[in-house]
Amino acid sequence: MSARPSRTTSAGRGCRRRAFLAGMGVAPWVCWFPRRGSAAPSNRIQLGMIGVGWHGFEVNLKSFLQESDCRVVAVCDVRERHVRRAVEEIRKAYGPTDVRTYRDFRELLADPGVDAVCISTPDHWHVTMSIAAARAGKDVFCEKPTWTIAEGRQLVKAMEETGRVFQFGLEDRSLIHYHKLAEWVRNGEIGELRRIEVGLPAGRVVPKEPPEEPPADLDYDLWVGPAPWAPYSKSRTEPMVWRQIRDYSGGMITDWGAHLVDTAQVAAGMERSGPVEIEGEGEIPTDAMTTTPVTFTVRYRYPNGVEMTVRSTGPSIRLEGTRGWIACMGWRGQITAEPAEILQRRYAPGESRFGPRPPTEHRNFLDCVRSRAATTYPAEDAHRLSTTLHLGVLAIELRRRLRWNPDTESFVGDTEADRLRTRPVRDDWQKHRTS
Repeated sequence: MSARPSRTTSAGRGCRRRAFLAGMGVAPWVCWFPRRGSAAPSNRIQLGMIGVGWHGFEVNLKSFLQESDCRVVAVCDVRERHVRRAVEEIRKAYGPTDVRTYRDFRELLADPGVDAVCISTPDHWHVTMSIAAARAGKDVFCEKPTWTIAEGRQLVKAMEETGRVFQFGLEDRSLIHYHKLAEWVRNGEIGELRRIEVGLPAGRVVPKEPPEEPPADLDYDLWVGPAPWAPYSKSRTEPMVWRQIRDYSGGMITDWGAHLVDTAQVAAGMERSGPVEIEGEGEIPTDAMTTTPVTFTVRYRYPNGVEMTVRSTGPSIRLEGTRGWIACMGWRGQITAEPAEILQRRYAPGESRFGPRPPTEHRNFLDCVRSRAATTYPAEDAHRLSTTLHLGVLAIELRRRLRWNPDTESFVGDTEADRLRTRPVRDDWQKHRTS
């Protein structure tokens, strides 16, 4: 998905990590490299890719192809050219090999030779496909975020009932910058956390386009899926466009917000809870394809008294406590702090109040498929994070302060807002199958 931050290989990240830590005066951790070995074919996790557009191809497919203990054996996409490109990449990595291809994800899920799936589709498909995959007996790696608040709880329930491993495709808890921010705050280096300032990129105003016939290689009806029907237009299915359309996404708040707001909630110890008050304002275009907030300010208050403000000022995060502050300006930018000695703080094994930094989200998923342990981003955390972001969008749309009960996962005294925890689902796609 093109709005996600750019990445390099795991090896490159590992080496940059050493330089970053050295610059902060922190002893570097061992440089991590992808596992390239000689795992027996019978012991490899058989992986199916659902959605191989930009992010599914450039990040998820290429990352999994580096791992020797999994094998990408099947590819599914509603666009034929995406499938062809993915098959070429797989054969470039493995040499001549058979790759099963599908247009309808249900046919891939019925493939008994697939152990786990990677879902890299637009937001409105994430939970529907994840639940279907779990019920088909597949472990699930799925991109962020959820589409609605209510379906997030359905996701958690489905994973609990089926016992499948679930991983949100979000890298922040594996990135040294954001892991250290959360660790230092949770260990009290800035005293008691009081305020969080989060900056996100602004959205994009996409002009209206005339309807036209979909390309011959695109199954547009299946692309729309459970979302409301809308005629195809030239750029509607492009990642930087559909993310701005409310029928498919919540815009930059739910997209980029998944990154930095997660670090904020982890630092505050609220990753399994949520805010209790939300208010916001923002600009939503009235005569454009864009129907999500383009510029915005959202204010949250959590049960522990921490306040967070999220603004469309560009990627950044600043955490303020009773004895100092710590910040990272830009995406994976320079970390600064007051007092500066915070940046020198290290913890002996067992001393930190925050767990060790996991490997990449892809490596962590494969490890957990084998061990059946919880992943870096299990379904509960994925749902709680997405809920916080959806609450911000709803506060802007409703133009009033909202009160939220994170225990009952319902609005307090607001039946109109409660109805917006879910949305109507188009069910025509359920009858739709391609040959």
